Amino acid sequence: MTATLVLAVLAMAYSVWWPPSSPAPLQSQQSTAPGESHIPVGNAELYSREVGRGTAIIVLHGGPDFDHSYLVPDLDRLSDSFHLIYYDQRGRGRSADRVQPEDVTLASDNADIEEVRQYFHLDAVVLLGHSWGTVLALEYALRYPQRVSRMILMNPAPASTEDYKQLRKEWLEKRPDDMERRKTIAASAAYKEGDPDVVTAYYRIHFQPALARREDYETIIARLRASFTKEGILKSRAIEARLMNDSWSSPDYDMLPKLKSLRIPTLIISGEHEFIPASTAEHITQAIPNAHLVTLKDCGHFSYLECPAAVREQIDVFFRAK
Repeated sequence: MTATLVLAVLAMAYSVWWPPSSPAPLQSQQSTAPGESHIPVGNAELYSREVGRGTAIIVLHGGPDFDHSYLVPDLDRLSDSFHLIYYDQRGRGRSADRVQPEDVTLASDNADIEEVRQYFHLDAVVLLGHSWGTVLALEYALRYPQRVSRMILMNPAPASTEDYKQLRKEWLEKRPDDMERRKTIAASAAYKEGDPDVVTAYYRIHFQPALARREDYETIIARLRASFTKEGILKSRAIEARLMNDSWSSPDYDMLPKLKSLRIPTLIISGEHEFIPASTAEHITQAIPNAHLVTLKDCGHFSYLECPAAVREQIDVFFRAK
């Protein structure tokens, strides 16, 4: 069973959707139209895309075997008040050139966040992680707590092996037929060879219960399919296996006790239709002293897409708080 919890690129700002707000003071260069950069990391480069004006937010996409493309253009709605810095994690998406799977570890992914911070000349960063991206945000905050001013953990993935086991248990109990269908697809030669259509069929089953509305589900599936290539699938899949070994496959992986040391204001956003157990977000909230959990109605695992107005309202309140 894959560990993937989330996932093409449509670049446009949705600033007309929401009125401007008044976030924290500007921390970085501003851009009103999307711009692209290539950030050196060893022998490779990280592809980054930035848009918007205001407080800088580094966006950490999910997966871990996907890239940032499933987040846009919907998350771009924040660009009227925030400077959003997306990047494809090493070996994935447009950051795949000259990267071998063995080059990627949980430690290298966290080092790459630090490279992004330095590249954009940010002092203390705001991190916004979605799904697996919340794991990276928390790992980075534990390593560099003085360099993180705020965190937004959107539809968080498990922060411990025990919570990951609970996720697997619930899926096996609640979705036995879906799990068997996925197992059959994963055993096929086409899936093993990275056929994009077959892999998309796999994730159609995987993400069907993750969204509250059919139209949002179809949107995610379409973006996922558009981002797939055979070479990208195989490399990202191998990277995912390595990151699993560094985290949920390790019997003693548990960030929760360590999170009690953080004093970083943290907003945790979940949904009533989340397909990750509610206990995952609750445990992270209980562990971080200055964390606040919001559970949105009529919203699933992709809250930025499914409930944009409610997400924006909570983010604005979060940044107004002292």
